[in-house]
Amino acid sequence: MNEQTTQEFDFKDEMIDEKITAQQEAIENEIAREQKLISDLIKLDSLLDEYSLEDTIYRSKIIELSANFSLVRKTRGDGNCFFRAFGFRYFEAIMGKPDEVKRLKDLANKICTDLNQLGYNSFTVDDFKDVFVEELERLADKSDVKLLEEIFNNPGSSDYIVVFLRLIVSAYLQKNADFFLAFIETYQSMKEFCSHEVEPMYKESDHIHIIALTNALNVSVGIIYLDRTDQTEATPHNFPEDSNPNIFILYRPGHYDIIYKN
Repeated sequence: MNEQTTQEFDFKDEMIDEKITAQQEAIENEIAREQKLISDLIKLDSLLDEYSLEDTIYRSKIIELSANFSLVRKTRGDGNCFFRAFGFRYFEAIMGKPDEVKRLKDLANKICTDLNQLGYNSFTVDDFKDVFVEELERLADKSDVKLLEEIFNNPGSSDYIVVFLRLIVSAYLQKNADFFLAFIETYQSMKEFCSHEVEPMYKESDHIHIIALTNALNVSVGIIYLDRTDQTEATPHNFPEDSNPNIFILYRPGHYDIIYKN
């Protein structure tokens, strides 16, 4: 193959890459236009509209779930859905409770110190922490759901909160690497795992992220698994296992939404 032919192939590859990137950006922009980062409250049984009458597994599980849960907030399916769902619901649970807000603020400052000791740039980390704390402080003395919705639907503040939650998970995993490394197969170190699977925006979350976040913040969360397994009802899983959570998140394959008990 001569040099000219090689250059032609390289040019075609570049054109293909540019088209794929443009298509991906168009899809993401369309999602952003059509779906809020955090939706208004909707009835749980409205999820039935997403499944055909023949889809008896999902429909029967949703009907069964409605005996104990009544409302849902959908999150945008952008890979940040777990962190955004958790952040919104946790802020909602503690807003108007100054003591709880102070506890979280103190913990955020301590985690920044941990990140600095792990080699993270303090100026960068503090930027994310400061927004996290500032938005939290706006909710310390009042239960203002509209303000909370505004904070989490503003990409600037919402994404900064998500980034800081990701950094909290990263710090916890790295500090407890001896334990968690046993659950990681494709990375040589916990730092490498975190830099690829935890810290980047739009990376999806798994059990290890949930365990680390709930342990780091000393918060219990119930994940309700709604899937196609043969069980007759959605499967609850509390983090930590022996906890009694008042924060619940609905998981459907590849996506997390907020769900509220009756």
